[in-house]
Amino acid sequence: MLMSTTDVIIGKDIDETLGLVKGNSVQSRNLGRDMMAGLRNIVGGEVKEYAEMLARSREIASAAMVEEAKRLGANAIVGVRFSTSSVMDGTSEVLAYGTAVKLKS
Repeated sequence: MLMSTTDVIIGKDIDETLGLVKGNSVQSRNLGRDMMAGLRNIVGGEVKEYAEMLARSREIASAAMVEEAKRLGANAIVGVRFSTSSVMDGTSEVLAYGTAVKLKS
């Protein structure tokens, strides 16, 4: 599945627009990550535990978006965006969304 943050894919023509597709992932913090993050907060530096958690969330959300696009018969997704939010204290949501399209063969 081709994915692009732009509204077109250079060298490809869009034959049909199939509609909005999305996928999301909600992850919660855990005690081990919180303890390590607290220590990093004191000494400074990247909070790798949370960066890894968000990277996993992006992958899960992207995979769900791709599956929805496949169900529509798409072979590409254009205008891909990611959004994050806090659902409740201690949790993060990553939303991936874009427009499912069929590219000309």
